[in-house]
Amino acid sequence: MAEAIQLEHTDPNAVALDQIDVSRPELMQSDTHWGYFARLRAEDPVHYCADSFFGPYWSITKFNDIMEIEKDHQTFSSNESITLAERPADFETTNFIAMDPPKHDVQRKTVQGVVAPMNLAKLEGTIRERAQKILDSVPVGETFDWVDHVSIELTTQMLATIFDFPFEDRRKLTYWSDMATSGELAGGPTPEPVRRAALLECLDYFTRLKEQRLQEEPKPDLLSMLAHGKDTQNIPPMEFLGNLILLIVGGNDTTRNSISGGVLALNQNPAEYDKLRNNLSLIPSMVSEIIRYQTPLAYMRRTATKDVEFRGKQIRKGDKLAMWYVSGNRDGEAIENPDSFIIDRKTPRHHLSFGFGVHRCMGNRLAEMQLRVLWEEIMQRFRMIEVVGDVERVQSSFVRGYAHMPVRVHPH
Repeated sequence: MAEAIQLEHTDPNAVALDQIDVSRPELMQSDTHWGYFARLRAEDPVHYCADSFFGPYWSITKFNDIMEIEKDHQTFSSNESITLAERPADFETTNFIAMDPPKHDVQRKTVQGVVAPMNLAKLEGTIRERAQKILDSVPVGETFDWVDHVSIELTTQMLATIFDFPFEDRRKLTYWSDMATSGELAGGPTPEPVRRAALLECLDYFTRLKEQRLQEEPKPDLLSMLAHGKDTQNIPPMEFLGNLILLIVGGNDTTRNSISGGVLALNQNPAEYDKLRNNLSLIPSMVSEIIRYQTPLAYMRRTATKDVEFRGKQIRKGDKLAMWYVSGNRDGEAIENPDSFIIDRKTPRHHLSFGFGVHRCMGNRLAEMQLRVLWEEIMQRFRMIEVVGDVERVQSSFVRGYAHMPVRVHPH
């Protein structure tokens, strides 16, 4: 690990271009990845890394190039995997985001109803009630962990609701989500046997719940939709598990890291915090800016289905490409002042955090609504949520997340 620590503090401009490997998890864990991406955008926006923990791969780092690849799923397929890590042959989970049309479309359609506008409108009251309860329970005048007490708790409660999952067991969802994204094969700290055991526990628990749902009338929750949907009710167990993990991580991990990331961004930009206090109508645009600035999932992978030339580079059939949303969201050619956190941008939803094209995030409106409602409730109670110690980030190059964030709240 000594070598990694040393690398992470290297000046990005001192490293030979062909030696840059932005997939190293310690770069994001130490928040030192920005300079490497800035250099790739400027000097080699379609960059080949010949040797990494994940094997050779291409980095796509500019906004419009990422959009181009997202649009062409015939040439750049999701089928192999959405992360740079290969799926182990003896434990292969697949899901609809790691599929191409037409199979992707029918499975996605089965569960899409849970975030239909009518269901979202019903959910808003529940989210508000829960946010109020959580915020009213924070220890005023004491230091506490914002990640655990607020970010995880709110998103886990919400996830339990949309799955109609036993509420008293809801932290299992958090645990399974963390296990799914922190495996050592993906550059995380969790040993593979521990990850597998956790995911099999998840499969076992949900299989029992699914059997119960099949005895009941169809309801508008995610699990009932999967159980009764004609295109998903008979999928093999590992595909069922893959879709569960996709929905659990998508419904929890990304939103919770934006909830934490927003608090940090406002602390680092006090003038924006003042702007917010003086004008609460900025909350919706601030939410979009938080999601851009945080970029909770750093990249998505595609695999070339044939030899292709892209921006003058020869990409071979079978090559892996990482579309680095975290870099595209800081591309000055697509976004004005991209490194600045500006809560009243003219076009705040112009970002890549939700992806683009057929794989655009299904729950994007739910995520925005959770953040909006939470910030409306925060601003009614607290003049400031102050970050009072070192922030600990997770070890991953895929999830840009927070493990701990010590804060104190200051009421009005």
